[in-house]
Amino acid sequence: MQQFISFPTIESGLYMFGGHRHTVAGGWHFFEQRHQVFELMTISKGCQLTEIKGGPTIELGPGDAIIIAPETYHTNSNQSAQTPMTYSCLHFDFEDMLVRSRLIGLVANQRIPAGSVLARICTDTLAAIAQLSSNREQVNNFANRVAIEITLLNFLRDVDQEIDRVKDHHRLPYSDKEAKVARDLVVSIENRVNNDDENPSFNFEEICYHLGISSGYGHRIFKKVYGITPLYYINRERYQKAQRLLENSYNSIDEIASLVGAGNISIFSKQFKKWSGVTPSEYRKQTRRKRSVTSKNRTGYFE
Repeated sequence: MQQFISFPTIESGLYMFGGHRHTVAGGWHFFEQRHQVFELMTISKGCQLTEIKGGPTIELGPGDAIIIAPETYHTNSNQSAQTPMTYSCLHFDFEDMLVRSRLIGLVANQRIPAGSVLARICTDTLAAIAQLSSNREQVNNFANRVAIEITLLNFLRDVDQEIDRVKDHHRLPYSDKEAKVARDLVVSIENRVNNDDENPSFNFEEICYHLGISSGYGHRIFKKVYGITPLYYINRERYQKAQRLLENSYNSIDEIASLVGAGNISIFSKQFKKWSGVTPSEYRKQTRRKRSVTSKNRTGYFE
């Protein structure tokens, strides 16, 4: 019998917002937009036109789906001037950079045809989340929110497995060399954010210099493979480090600001609130309150 089994560290960074199901009138048109995250859309009635800037106009009918990659300018409209159309959509993001690159390179920004396994995964996911969101009194209950998170995690797992099953990886829009450069950039950024407390105020140009590439080339390859800018990724890693320190350390907020490379506590507080919606001190109070445990004689925190 195996005497020691190591459990993996898990930090999914799962994020979703702006999800809804909507029936729109004939002639409906939504203005051009782009996001830093993925957008999943399915059509249950009518026909939608999704125009990708610099690419084709994609026609989506009942049962079809599309996953729009981050940073993609796009517009959506009802093809019919008279007939209503019903669509469902969800904006989401997650941590795994390898799955992210495969999703962008092999699935995103193209029609996922009705009847395919991928389309069924997409439609079933949004149908399940719509069902879980239908009771307004319970939609924000803890159990319900966990069920929605599990549904989205299952979606990512199922999509990744289906990509493995059916896709020709030689169709990836980047070379093996570009994939390696992008991965080296990710590893270097993660190491600098998490392991270099002596010089946390680094920039992307420094990362590229140490890897022997130009910052312009590094920026272009990073965005090509992962669909987000290096600065966005650096800020996200710093934000997550700040979360961990606020939750688990006794460092002052001023010290945490320094450890994540913020110029001063004011800059740190503004950036943290932009990401989380609350100030660092409010976040610390919330998480400490959740983690506190009281016995008859003492009060403390879970380790």
